[in-house]
Amino acid sequence: MVTLVVSLLSVSFAFASEGAASGDVSAKALVLACSVIAAGISMGVGAFGPGLGMGQATGGATNAVGRNPDAQGKIMLTMLVGMAMTESIAIYALVISLAILYANPLLKYIVG
Repeated sequence: MVTLVVSLLSVSFAFASEGAASGDVSAKALVLACSVIAAGISMGVGAFGPGLGMGQATGGATNAVGRNPDAQGKIMLTMLVGMAMTESIAIYALVISLAILYANPLLKYIVG
């Protein structure tokens, strides 16, 4: 919550310039602050799900190896492939967050 308040209050000072109109600066600052918040939420939600999935996969694999130690190789291989697929979801969330931060399509409408 503190980060939200600090980002909303400090972004307008970072982009203030002498020649710009105050409306342009505050609109751009608001869009950038909302972009930072959206990127943070995107990464938070995008990392929460894969973290739970990896925990479930690891727990299931350890239970399976405990029940059948001879099948450890097949279980380990299947678990690692599944965890790689689960991790790709977090990587997609990272790509979306970076696109929101650095290739923001809304800035061209605000700035002009």
